[in-house]
Amino acid sequence: MSKRLTALAALFMAAAILTLAACSGKEASPAGDATPAAGGDLLARIQAKGEITVAMEGTWAPWTYHDESDTLVGYDVEVAQKIAEKLGVKASFVEGEWDGLLAGLDSGRYDMMVNGVDITEERSQKYDFSMPYAYNRTAVIVNGDNDSIQTMEDLNGKKTANTISSTYAEVAEKYGAEVTGVDDLNQTFELLLTGRIDATLNAEVTFYDYMKAHPDANVRIATLDPEATQVAIPLRKGEDSASLLAAVNEALADLGSNGELSALSEKYFGTDISKAG
Repeated sequence: MSKRLTALAALFMAAAILTLAACSGKEASPAGDATPAAGGDLLARIQAKGEITVAMEGTWAPWTYHDESDTLVGYDVEVAQKIAEKLGVKASFVEGEWDGLLAGLDSGRYDMMVNGVDITEERSQKYDFSMPYAYNRTAVIVNGDNDSIQTMEDLNGKKTANTISSTYAEVAEKYGAEVTGVDDLNQTFELLLTGRIDATLNAEVTFYDYMKAHPDANVRIATLDPEATQVAIPLRKGEDSASLLAAVNEALADLGSNGELSALSEKYFGTDISKAG
């Protein structure tokens, strides 16, 4: 074969390779040039971005609320900030109503929800929970003049109020109460004080915090649920969140062992709720 024919053959081969590459929608790349997987898992994306998006209500003292200067503060706020520090990122907070926070977690708008979330069997089917970082006793709160509720069983047939998907609503319904859905704690106490409901269920420590801010409020604890609930951080299920869950658990374990969770509990609740007993 002549040198001229050899050169023409080489040109035809090069043109064919370029044509095939164009038809596939990809540029030809040198051999061995592998394109890295985009983004990595959730933890990798969070650390690359430098911030973790944390959902919370912002209206539930002392867990998450606004102080006199309208700054977002609370036990959960500081817990989330300390976790973020251990991940090497900044905590970016998004506030909203309870049901909307869970929906946002489901859709991926938020990386995690830190808002006094109790572990339940139903929630555990949908979310992967961190290790517990607080333990809660549920109080049945009534108007100070109401003596019709002495035990949990006395909730049967009574009217209560809570955010519908909260653990407290589930407990009230378990004992036979008729639950009215509300948006936040302030609305709950408004219904209670005006006599439109018989009781509301909430964390014992939340009641004491409310009384610190409203010492003249005519409300009291009628009874306590004998079983304490476990408070943890829900994450979306799946392999994408696995490394984030492990990192959050490691951070919480460190915060527990070095006494920081206990100190935050004392600061916001006046007692240590970070331990089971």
